[in-house]
Amino acid sequence: MEARLLSNVCGFFLVFLLQAEATRVELVPEKIAGFWKEVAIASDQKLVLKAQRRVEGLFLTFSGGNVTVKAVYNSSGSCVTESSLGSERDTVGEFAFPGNREIHVLDTDYERYTILKLTLLWQGRNFHVLKYFTRSLENEDEPGFWRFREMTADQGLYMLARHGRCAELLKEGLV
Repeated sequence: MEARLLSNVCGFFLVFLLQAEATRVELVPEKIAGFWKEVAIASDQKLVLKAQRRVEGLFLTFSGGNVTVKAVYNSSGSCVTESSLGSERDTVGEFAFPGNREIHVLDTDYERYTILKLTLLWQGRNFHVLKYFTRSLENEDEPGFWRFREMTADQGLYMLARHGRCAELLKEGLV
């Protein structure tokens, strides 16, 4: 039960870096808004990497200091979407979500890749996941991936995202 709850919460939101010191970007919401396909995740928590329900894609929309994250998962062959509303924190590029969750935009070129850090406070512990996303459904081996690898070199645990049709349907606006 606990593992499933954690995997659902962690899978829904974006990325956490375990004690990585990354330069945060000056976020331009209009540029980062839109579709993002999950390509890879890194964490030192095996439980996070073994989540059965993992994000295939995200669609970000901004309104004022708020961000809506629409995530799509493949659940037994069916595409399932969930949305969550977060609010900007004092630092640009950091957003707080219900349930003691935070998302930090660590790096992006806006057009090809973004690297996000997700932090979740659960049972008194902070869990961190770093996630790498691309705009493209096909091309994953871009300069952003090497930046992701540099940022997560001390993590030791990586997982490439599953390829599925749900991200494709999200990008086309069909889910």
